Amino acid sequence: MAAVFGLAVLLILGAGEWATRNELETQWDNLRRSSEVQALALRGVATRYSYLPFTAAQQPLVADLLRHPASQSVREAANAYLQAVNAHAGSDTLYLMDDKGLTLASSNWDTPSSFVDQNYSNRPYFRDALHGQAGRFYGVGKTTGEPGLFASAPVQRDGKVIGVVAVKVRMQPIVDTWAQLLDPVFVTDERGILFLGSVSSWLYKTSKPLPVEAVRQVQHDEQYGAQWQPAPVPWKLLQRPDQPGAELRLPGSGKHYLAFAEHLPDLGWTLTLTADSKVVALARQQAWALASLASGLLVLGALYWQLRERRLQENRQARIELEQRVHERTHALQQAQAFRQSMEDSLLVGMRARDLQGRIVYVNAAMCDMVGYAASELIGCLPPYPYWHPDDLDRHWNDSDTSLAGKATPQGNENRLRHRNGSDVYTMFYTARLIDGDGRHIGWMSSVVDITAQKRAEEQQQQREAQLQRVQRVITVGEMASTLAHELNQPLAALVNYAAAARALAAQGRTELLNESLAALSTQALRAADIVGRIRRWVRQHPEAREPCDLNAAVDQSLGLLLRAEARRHGVAVRLDLAPEPLRVRADRVLLEQVVLNLGLNALQAMQVHATPPMDHELLLRTRADAGHACLEVQDRGPGLPPEIAERLFEPFFTTRSDGLGLGLNICRSIVESMGGELLARNREGGGAVFEIRLPLHATPPVASP
Repeated sequence: MAAVFGLAVLLILGAGEWATRNELETQWDNLRRSSEVQALALRGVATRYSYLPFTAAQQPLVADLLRHPASQSVREAANAYLQAVNAHAGSDTLYLMDDKGLTLASSNWDTPSSFVDQNYSNRPYFRDALHGQAGRFYGVGKTTGEPGLFASAPVQRDGKVIGVVAVKVRMQPIVDTWAQLLDPVFVTDERGILFLGSVSSWLYKTSKPLPVEAVRQVQHDEQYGAQWQPAPVPWKLLQRPDQPGAELRLPGSGKHYLAFAEHLPDLGWTLTLTADSKVVALARQQAWALASLASGLLVLGALYWQLRERRLQENRQARIELEQRVHERTHALQQAQAFRQSMEDSLLVGMRARDLQGRIVYVNAAMCDMVGYAASELIGCLPPYPYWHPDDLDRHWNDSDTSLAGKATPQGNENRLRHRNGSDVYTMFYTARLIDGDGRHIGWMSSVVDITAQKRAEEQQQQREAQLQRVQRVITVGEMASTLAHELNQPLAALVNYAAAARALAAQGRTELLNESLAALSTQALRAADIVGRIRRWVRQHPEAREPCDLNAAVDQSLGLLLRAEARRHGVAVRLDLAPEPLRVRADRVLLEQVVLNLGLNALQAMQVHATPPMDHELLLRTRADAGHACLEVQDRGPGLPPEIAERLFEPFFTTRSDGLGLGLNICRSIVESMGGELLARNREGGGAVFEIRLPLHATPPVASP
């Protein structure tokens, strides 16, 4: 019997221990799950209005008040704006402070507890925003004495913080939810001060000793009221190393709770949920009773087990329902916040929301102003919409069908709308899918940008460009005429000289020399005709005049035409430094010779106006091959190229000579560039100038072997 009795005792004790552990695990699991739900709800309330200070800080009216705080009209407008935004968002108070912490405008400006003219420079959220950071702070209001969560954002202009916008949010709704729970729920800050909870007598008491510096800081910030003094909470918290939480004891009351702490590092808070430990004791006592009657009351034991499982199922079902309600409420808050956020982000452009059938379900004020219709006149409308332009109905139908089919281009569509007053409004429509909180596609959201001013500016620009093209054609005609006159000047001068020589030789009866002069005269006449034809083809950009030719031969031909005779007439020595091998290029031979002749004549004229002695005058023509190019340098000993002249050297109609047209160098450069080369100019070492022609070398095809 003793053994049986001992076994019974062991069974009873084992059953009690098992029941205790099982119930503890159940309670800890319940607390863990509840803490996840409550933490989600707490974060949702704490961050619900964090966007509001930043959005209000972007309002130009806020910056105007900070720049002109003494302006009554600006202050009234700012008060009205903050009051409207606060009422629309549903927050407690929205207010603006200058960089000294003085409140200039507030949404509650017309109430007895107005924040206007109150100074909050000692608040941490003000200091954080003043340093360019978003601030968050929970405390008792200095003006109203009511606690709340304060969020702030800086007002910046030109990289400098000029003020702070803050919003106050009451946390009472979540406290009211906790009040419906049977066991205490509370939140402590990073210092261990209990500031939010279902037991009001515990508020603003400390859960651990505070350093003197921490007490002074809380009192300086007036976080929990101007008269706050540290006082310990009326309970003790005992850590349980073998459990995921602690045991909370209320001395004098005999109450014990299981306490589970959830740290919220993003908020700097700690959320603690409790459960009465009587449930564990009751489970242990029930296990003892069941174990005592187990040998003879199996049926009753089975019934008890069924009842126990039913109670656990009911608890689980109740927990699931609570989690579902919290999830639905959080989901609704997220939906509202996402919708309001998109509205706030698009205040400067028109916004239009349509369902999947194309029915307008929302328009903002900017859209109404753009088309002249009230929101009540547009919401519920199906295509065709009243602001569609009657001349573009086909295009409007096509764009609408494309958007509703999900094929709108990301670059947007340009549309012409008809304002209610009959004026035309040019817009750009950008359409994207409208997604609800469950990820379902419920319609289309369009951003509408008014580009009427841009279109008018483009039309004016097109008109100016057309006028510029007409002026350019007139200038081109003048340049062609000047070019032709300039290029024919040398061969015509040669014709006059040869004709005069022919008359003199005819009078003298020198037949042989007369025939040579007449042959040279005929050659110059043909050259003039060739120049006219080549210039005509060059102007028309006909490339067929190009042919392989030798740059050295072009230099020799230019010397024989006029250059050497002009050099002798001016008393200038001509020196050649030509490459030993032919420098073959693909170019228009006549125009290339004309460029060489023009550059040589320019060099002779430059040396005539220079004050150096005539014996120092020298014209050097040098050719060479350099990195796949054939190069010709025309070097003189003239005055060189001053910086102010070098910058404008190739501009049309720029000249330093009183009788010049200013087209020679511009024409020469155009001819060289048309042949794929370039014309460069620089000062010559020792005095004078160097003009260099660089043309691509033309490869000679190899001769086939017999």
